[in-house]
Amino acid sequence: MQEPRPFGELLDADGLLWHSAGMSSDEREILNYLQTWGGEFINAKEVSRRAGTKKRFHEEPDWARPILMSMVESGLLECDLNGRFRVKVDRKKGHKQRWVSPDIEKILSDKGIAVDAADDGTAADEPSEQP
Repeated sequence: MQEPRPFGELLDADGLLWHSAGMSSDEREILNYLQTWGGEFINAKEVSRRAGTKKRFHEEPDWARPILMSMVESGLLECDLNGRFRVKVDRKKGHKQRWVSPDIEKILSDKGIAVDAADDGTAADEPSEQP
């Protein structure tokens, strides 16, 4: 049987760390919904319609707008000029570094694919010259 996770454990959401104890349930619902769209901007009305329940949307159609604005102020989301929202993209991150095991590196080098495991671990697009 698995042990329960400690309260306030850090959650990894698409490479970004979020502290679950610091977010309300509405913020988590909105964040989870926006993450399904990747990098696309989504209208606040659509977030209100899809992130919550139908009943909540019919009772208060713009319930998500103030929450979205507070999430923008806290740096979790970004907003475009049309008032649409998306999960903030970390532009500082380059390519993720990947580790290549020595066995895989040997197999790839035997096939003629150059692998620079010290740099970022990704294989080159073109095969290397073989003698």
